[in-house]
This record gives sequence, structure tokens and C-alpha cells, in this order.
Amino acid sequence: MSAGIARIITDLALDREFDYRIPEEWRGKICIGSVVRIPFGRRRARGFVTALPERSAYPELKSIEGLVDVPPLFDAAMLRLARWMADYYAAPFEQAIAALLPAAVRREGAKHKEQRVARRAEGARPTKVDEAVLAKRSPKQAAAWALLTQRGECTAAALEAETGVTLAGLRSLEKKGWLVLEKGVIRRNPHDRMTVLPTVAPPLMAEQASALAAVREEMTAAKPGVVLLHGVTGSGKTEVYLAAIQSALEAGQGAIALVPEISLTPQAMERFRGRFGETVAVLHSHLSDGERHDEWKRIAEGRARVVVGARSALFAPVRPLGLVVVDEEHEPAYKQDESPRYNARDVAVMRGRLEGCAVVLGSATPSLESYHNVRLGKYRLVRMLDRVDRRLMPAVRVVDMRVETEKAGVPHLLSQDLIEAIRLRLDRAEQTLLFLNRRGYATTVMCPLCGHVETCPNCSVKMTYHKNAEQMLCHICGEVRAVPARCGNPACGAPNIKMSGVGTQRVEAAVRKIFPRARVERMDSDTTGAKDAHAEILGRFRRGDMDILVGTQMIAKGLDFPNVTLVGVVLADLSLQMPDFRAAERTFQLLTQVAGRAGRGDVPGEVLVQTYAPFHPAVQSSRNADFDTFFDQEIELRRELGYPPFTRLATVLFRGKEEQAVDACSREVAEKLKAVLPETVRLTGPAPAPLAKAKGFHRAQFMLRSAAARDYVPKLRELLKTCKPPKGVTIAVNVDALSLM
Repeated sequence: MSAGIARIITDLALDREFDYRIPEEWRGKICIGSVVRIPFGRRRARGFVTALPERSAYPELKSIEGLVDVPPLFDAAMLRLARWMADYYAAPFEQAIAALLPAAVRREGAKHKEQRVARRAEGARPTKVDEAVLAKRSPKQAAAWALLTQRGECTAAALEAETGVTLAGLRSLEKKGWLVLEKGVIRRNPHDRMTVLPTVAPPLMAEQASALAAVREEMTAAKPGVVLLHGVTGSGKTEVYLAAIQSALEAGQGAIALVPEISLTPQAMERFRGRFGETVAVLHSHLSDGERHDEWKRIAEGRARVVVGARSALFAPVRPLGLVVVDEEHEPAYKQDESPRYNARDVAVMRGRLEGCAVVLGSATPSLESYHNVRLGKYRLVRMLDRVDRRLMPAVRVVDMRVETEKAGVPHLLSQDLIEAIRLRLDRAEQTLLFLNRRGYATTVMCPLCGHVETCPNCSVKMTYHKNAEQMLCHICGEVRAVPARCGNPACGAPNIKMSGVGTQRVEAAVRKIFPRARVERMDSDTTGAKDAHAEILGRFRRGDMDILVGTQMIAKGLDFPNVTLVGVVLADLSLQMPDFRAAERTFQLLTQVAGRAGRGDVPGEVLVQTYAPFHPAVQSSRNADFDTFFDQEIELRRELGYPPFTRLATVLFRGKEEQAVDACSREVAEKLKAVLPETVRLTGPAPAPLAKAKGFHRAQFMLRSAAARDYVPKLRELLKTCKPPKGVTIAVNVDALSLM
């Protein structure tokens, strides 16, 4: 029997739990996950119950003051996951708890939306004469009654909007006994404008059936494991996911399916809702607070059994959980930017382990870490090497832009081969995707005489020219400046400013000029800022309302458009030039993924890759989607250099307005850490970060590498708890960092 003690974590950033006494009236009502009000020093605070211990080390305990009248927000299994995240990612425990719960749910006072609802009264059967009289005396009331007769139930607001009837008019109908007015909960539905027709599962191809059988084996195993589903683009991985989820539902379980980008969510929702109807919920950051609250509650109450969304959907309260799917598992979008800086793919594997459910990681270009785990025997590999209906993989041609430049005498944005290929698709009424992973018009605003480049005053990056607005923009902090009429170098001041480099905006302009009759649109973060913009652009493309879509990596993954027969990669070298050990891997993944958007219908596809490095292993391997050759080459390089997956890499970033304070703090922490770290840990730095200044803050960092994160995370976490950085300096720990930027 419990002694009536609750261990509580507060919303305050203290990374510590506190014991409180449970008053007699609430014993048996408070459990793990309960939200309570507590006295905390001279103030009041909210807290979450994390344990019900038998005893406390403290003899005198304050009492809980109130129980927030909501069901528990998490259970013991999710609590274990939060503790693991805090320990592994060196994050405060309260931040790990916050990651589990959307702010719309966690916030005090969060509740369902109530609205006045009219419904037809039981037994109400007005005669034709009664209805005729009503139509003559009050046409609006008659119209409202007709609409209610058709629908059975409707909000008063909707009736007023559609018929003009007032609340007084509805009360008049209520007095007649025709309808009933009452308060009702209104679901804030994020996809109420989406019309989805039910679909039937198609017959599976042999490879799909084999993959499904392997997933089902893991789902029903005594100790479910992880399946790495390595399927080429267009091989039908999604149908395997859907069939596996159907198996989970038939077993009385739920499922979570993650997609890396919000832009993919509308298409995923169409597929999933078409198969599973209203039992599907969606969770991602583009939902309103009300929509997120209502979707989360639907899941918690068991009314939604399948959850689709971006990385935060991983924490949906699905009970019992039978399957977690991580589509495009290699995507860096699964890495959280704020503490705790978790990777949703890896946390999915841990949630599966803690809750005893199978996890499927799917990709045409698996991460080196996941494939390495296959080689180590930790994950089960399932391959799908054929496209659905035996469709051919697209033919990939590499265009050497060095030769193109030599022929023309000057660099060209689009090669003659690509121009002719686009023209052919326009003649055939087929669609084209043009990929360039850089937005804007020109990436550099410079003086051709002295070489001065316009840089952001807040960041150590060049300003990017955006032609539509005729202004320069920093893609790090958002600083906007007018294009200077003269060189910014006081010693020069020349008037002939030059725009160089290339972005999606410039590609769009070039395509419009070459093909003036073509319907051309652009999809990047500049054009998709508004809510539902992703879905609207992709919807127009799917309907055939455009011929050519120019885009960044938003168009490189997960999209399925049968009429796309040509993909053009405008410049494949951009990602290769990044100062990062993952540059080759990212390039291979991007090229392979974007190439896979071509030829997914009945007409074979073609891919043209423009590059100044045609013989780079990443470019050559992507030509044939030859993952194994690329992996074997890249993994040996990683082994020699001591980079992941052979080490666990973490960066510790110091950020502040004063450069000297940042530098001094980074050196002090590094020295203290060196003194307590084992010899197995390699500490490099501190030094200025590759992006030495961002948003007006100076940045320095050091890097930690070891065979296991546990070699350094506990020492680092302990040190940071006692470390008091100078005023204005913050410290960010990124375990399993995907980038050194």
C-alpha cells in the first residue's frame, strides 16, 4: 500500500523531481501521468506525476494542492521512454516530458471546443401543411429545418451561415418541438476539406508479399524486432505498410506511421484514410493548437487507431501499440533541432523495444547507420528490388557540365540535353520535375572589380538575391536588405554589382523564358509558407494543371505522380560541397530519391543529372541506384576516419552575443570535461563552429567521439548541471549529430 507520496516533475527547467504528499481525498485517483498543482517555494506550479514511491528521503513533505481534472497524459511506458531520451540525449528530464506532449495538450486550460448544436427532435413529424405555413411566414426557419432534416444534426453557426436563420429563429423551432438545441463538442478536423474515397487493398506482388510476411513474423514474435525494408523507389513499400497496419488493427492493436516532411503528409493521409477511414489521425506542426488537441484526444480515447505524421507523431498515445513505421528512415528531418535533440528513427526503435512492438524502417536509400545494423545482425533486412507491375527503373544520364561550358564558352544553367528532354515532354503532354536544393535567384551579390561579397550582418553567410521582391535575404536569420546600387566596400564603391550563383527562383525564370507557353510553378520554403500550401501545389501538379515543377528537396522524396516522365537535377554538386562527413551520403540519397520520382506510371522515365563532378562515387552509384557499391566504399572511409556508424558523435555548441565570453566558456567546459573523460573518448576543439555567427550570435563548439555515447554523456550531463555559463551564453548538446554545421 502506498504511503501516499507522489514524485513530481515541474514545468520549470530544473532537471529534478520532487516528492509531495497526496491528500487523503485524492489517494487512488492520482497515478503516473496525472497533472497536479503544487506549492513551489513562494509560488504555485504545475507538475506531472512520475512515480508513486513507498517512502521519501525527506521527512517533511508539502501536500499536493489540486488535481487537474484531466485523464493522465502519459503512462509508465512513455515515462520510461522519456527517461531514456533525457539520459541518452543529455537533456533535462522535464524537456523530455514536454517532447511527449503537444503544447496544445500540456497547456493548462486546454479543452475541446464547444458549440451550440441543433438536432432534429425525436418524434418530430411536422405535416406538409405545417411546413408550408413555416415557409410562408419564416423562409429562413424553413430553410434551416430542411437542411436539418437532410443532415440530422448541424451547428447553429453553420445553419446561420447557410440559411441566414438566427438563434431566436432556432429557439422558435425548438418551442414547436421540431428540434433540440444543446451544447456539443465540435471536432476541429484538420482534414475536413479533404475528400477521400474508400480504397481496396490491391493484390500484392511477390516481393511485397514476402516483405509483408517478414514484417508479420516480427509483429507476432515473442520479442518483436526491427525490419529494414530496402525497396527501390516505386516498389510499393507503402502497400506493405498498409497491409501490416491492417494486421495490427485486426489483432486489436494500433499503429504509428511517420513521414519525414509535412509536405508528404497530405498524400500519406489520402492513402491511409482511403484504407482505414476515420480511424486515422494526423499529427504535425502545421496543425492549429485546436486541431492538434482534438487529434491527440481522439488517439488517447481510442477513437483513432492509426496515426500519421511527422516526427512528433511518434509520441502519440496509441494503446496497445502493435507497429511503428518510419518511412524514408534516412531523412535528416527526423532529427529534432531543439532539446532534447532526438532522432525520431532511433527513438522509434527504442519505443518498439520498450513496448514490445515491431518497427519497420523503410527507404530506397537507407542510412549507413541502419544498414550497418543489418550487417551486425541487429536489424532484419528485407529487399524489394522491382517496381510495381514490373515498371522499369528510369534511365539515368549524367551530363558533364564541364563539357557543356567548354562548348558554349560560358556556363549555362540548363544543358542542351535537358532543354531538348523538357521540350519532348511538353510535346507529349507529360510532366517534368526540376530539382535544385537551393532557393532564391542568385546565391551571391558581389562586386566584379574588387570581389566584395554582400554578407549578412548577423550571420557568417552570404546574402541571397530574390528577384521577385528585388531584395537580398539571409536564409539563416531572415534579414532582408535592399540590393545596393554600389559596391559595399568603402575602398571601391563601384556601381556594377553582379548577381552570381543559382537558386530555384532563377531556374524557374530560365525555364519560363525558354518555354513561355509551359505552365511552370516553384515549390520551396518561399512558396509554401502558408497553411496547406504544400497540398495545394501538389494537388495542382497531380491534376495536371502544370507542366513543370521546380523545387528543392521537398520534391525529392515520397511523391508519386504517374505522369512525371522526366526529372532534371540542375546541379548535383551542391551537397557534395558541404563541409560535412555525410556530404557523399546525402548526395547519393538525394540523387537516387529524386530520380525515383520519374517513370512511376505506364510511360518509362528518364533522369538527367547535371554535374561538374561526373565521376564522383555518389554520382556514379546513383545512376543505377547501386546502394551496395556506394555503402561498401563509404563505410570503409568512415571506418578509417573514425566517424559514425563506428563512433557515437556529439557536438557541444556554445552561443552568445559576446565572442570572447563564448570562446572562454567553450574552453573552460572542454578542459573540465577532458579531466574526467575516459581515454576511449576523443574530444576535438573547441573552435569556431563552421557557421561561426548566426542570427547575431557567435558560435563555438567541440566534438566528442567514442564507440558508445554512454562513455561521455553521463559525465557531460553531470558537468552541465553544475556549470554556470557567463550571462548570455547558452550551451546545446547534440548527441548523434547529423551535421557539423
